[in-house]
Amino acid sequence: MSNAVLPNKKISRYKLILLFALFALPFTFSYIAYHFWKPDGQGSNYGQLLPVRALPDIIGVSLEGKPFNLSQLKGKWVMLQLDGGTCNAYCRTKQYDMRQIRLAQGREQDRIERVWLVTDNQPVDAAVLNQYSGTWVVRVGANAVRQFAGNASPPEDAVYLIDPLGNLMLRFPKNPDPRGMIKDIKQLLKASQIG
Repeated sequence: MSNAVLPNKKISRYKLILLFALFALPFTFSYIAYHFWKPDGQGSNYGQLLPVRALPDIIGVSLEGKPFNLSQLKGKWVMLQLDGGTCNAYCRTKQYDMRQIRLAQGREQDRIERVWLVTDNQPVDAAVLNQYSGTWVVRVGANAVRQFAGNASPPEDAVYLIDPLGNLMLRFPKNPDPRGMIKDIKQLLKASQIG
């Protein structure tokens, strides 16, 4: 009879240890995560967050010859690209992505404007203008381009996001993933009560 009791005692002890480990494991993992795990600092955003700085008023001339100030779009979110007038394939891809990203915002799309700053004196293809109507197309000088310089890649490689207060805040990389851009902008529109 004493032999039959010993195996049951061992089984009971193993069950008790297993039960203790089951309850102790989450506390152990949380302690390790809190004290030893260092996140890489990347947020949940896709675009590169820029140090918030107010853009000086970018002044240019629309293709119709009318003066244009970027400040006239204050109160709106602005997706902005810089490219030459010839608008190569990459430029057209950016135009397409910006249009689709704006449309993907649904009823919030009216809070977003698209701006193409033409950085040279080349004529702009009428087919591009027709295909991406609704985009503000503005010729600017080299001074305007310098406002976006300072990053590792040329300003023409990126799409920029300007908040409704006129602050440059996000830079999307060359050949961006439109889904990441949509997600970023959707989160910003949801969180923002301005613009």
